[in-house]
Amino acid sequence: MKKYTYILLVSLIVFNCKDEKKNNNKLNIVTTTSMITDLVKNIAGDHVNLEGLMGSGVDPHLYKASEGDVTKLANADIIFYNGLHLEGKLVEVFEKMRNIKTVALSDALDKKTLIGSEYFASNYDPHIWFNTDYWIQITQYVANTLSDALPEKKEIFQANSTAYITQLKALKANIKSTIATLPEDKRILVTAHDAFNYFGKAYGFKVLGLQGISTATEAGVQDVQKLSAFIIENKIKAIFVESSVPKRTIEALQAAVNSKGNNVAIGGSLYSDALGNAGTIEGTYIGMFQYNVNTIVNALK
Repeated sequence: MKKYTYILLVSLIVFNCKDEKKNNNKLNIVTTTSMITDLVKNIAGDHVNLEGLMGSGVDPHLYKASEGDVTKLANADIIFYNGLHLEGKLVEVFEKMRNIKTVALSDALDKKTLIGSEYFASNYDPHIWFNTDYWIQITQYVANTLSDALPEKKEIFQANSTAYITQLKALKANIKSTIATLPEDKRILVTAHDAFNYFGKAYGFKVLGLQGISTATEAGVQDVQKLSAFIIENKIKAIFVESSVPKRTIEALQAAVNSKGNNVAIGGSLYSDALGNAGTIEGTYIGMFQYNVNTIVNALK
């Protein structure tokens, strides 16, 4: 009953808000995750009205739109979202946005290159931002979308995207340089959930997540015991919590390892499904990625 009441509420808000556009001659852009908000900000600057739904520490797997969020979405000219069912609980809302352009960033990518996942309706791992080459492709895709929607600002959007892509290429080089200082046999990343498979594939890490790809799945006792045995066998020095996932599961894993006479440290908190606080280095995509890599490498050395 609650589900149908929620859908009705969404429909009413969309209907009532469809003509309440802002009058400053700027596109109203709404984004879902903080990574996407940061990307659009880098390309569009102050030439659009930009509102992000999810802030620091917010888990997009479990996120459900509030009445205020639905109002923002209903007043948007363009909605940028990740796709691949990352924002699974927003699908019903997007389906009601029939007169609003909704853009899935994953549509910029060749699906044949994605990592498969049986845990998502899309059948793909949605954590695509952890491949810098993907993010470069997505940057151009967003710039082209904005240019089509606002042709008079096309030169600005394209110039900003070119400058940002240059920064992303520099980030990729810095990441490779940092990882090169870590011996290959130490490149095993254990985290709360499998958000880092694209990172692992791109940069040569074996990645294991306690909860699997979606945080909607719970880790059981057998999962903890199995992973603790792997940690002991491979003499892994550190495991990692995530900023958008409760740390209790990783603490349980650490306790399981230590209870067997071994020792594993919690190497730090990584940013997985959300950026850091606004106004900090980690509150940007580039800063978040470099911070994660520095944290991983320093803890595993």
